[in-house]
Amino acid sequence: MNLSSRARLLLRAAGQALRRTPRLEKRRSQVVNEVVAWCQAHDIELGPRLTHARLAFDPELLDRIDETLAALGEPAIAAELSGLTTAEQAQLGNREEKSVREKPRDRRVLASFPASVEQRPGLVSGPRDVLDLDWRSLDLEAFDALVQVENLDGFYAFAPSIPALADWPSPLVLYRGDRHYGGAFARVAAAWAKRDTPHLYLGDFDAKGLSIALASRATHLLLPPLEDLAERANAAHMPPEQQRYQPALHDHAARLSADHPLVDYLDILLREQRGLRQQWFGEPLQAVPLGESGKVKPLP
Repeated sequence: MNLSSRARLLLRAAGQALRRTPRLEKRRSQVVNEVVAWCQAHDIELGPRLTHARLAFDPELLDRIDETLAALGEPAIAAELSGLTTAEQAQLGNREEKSVREKPRDRRVLASFPASVEQRPGLVSGPRDVLDLDWRSLDLEAFDALVQVENLDGFYAFAPSIPALADWPSPLVLYRGDRHYGGAFARVAAAWAKRDTPHLYLGDFDAKGLSIALASRATHLLLPPLEDLAERANAAHMPPEQQRYQPALHDHAARLSADHPLVDYLDILLREQRGLRQQWFGEPLQAVPLGESGKVKPLP
């Protein structure tokens, strides 16, 4: 029999507590009884440590458990498997904890870069290269703006050589992510927020989309000019199930000055209950600030 994750957590907590006290007693519970059964199955003598109501832990008992784990090829009690990749867990022993391991895409982002000048044999080159990469390999200082694209089809189609981004010739274009991609986008956004550089959000103009932009600490939205959006926006692109996102947007709107460029956009969204999906934006786009700092970037 193998120790469950709960039993390992109990033993790890006991080991930490025994740094401060020579003995620790635990009431007999399901997880304590599991440790008892495991010790008995592996001929670890509990002796007077075990009573009808309690199990006492001491350094000698934990040392015996660790010796047995090592003989079984299992990680030591103190080994923390949570957040490790499967390969990193393998370095600690035979045990694989899928429920707490770092998932293969937890550090991955989907990024769009200008096409490499080097021709790859057997591959027709296009204007952009889409790379699945570890976010830690990104040198954020090399980019002057972050462009977060909500929809995957919009991400593949997006080319940053648009007038709205003319002031930022070296943008980092990333897909926001879903259950398959972008496990690390939130980490990039957090790191980016420490820099005094724009973070532009390109996604659906609806309550959920704006909530995503605010939650990711975007500084600007990429939107059609107000007149164009007002003409194209419709109720079908503002689903009723997004009502739950609207109170926070009303609060955000209340914090904006009356002449803020986002106010009229929010009026269409919140008062008129009309939205517009990203795929219907068309051209041109402009950078509209989300907060009080910053101004709308004028079109050429």
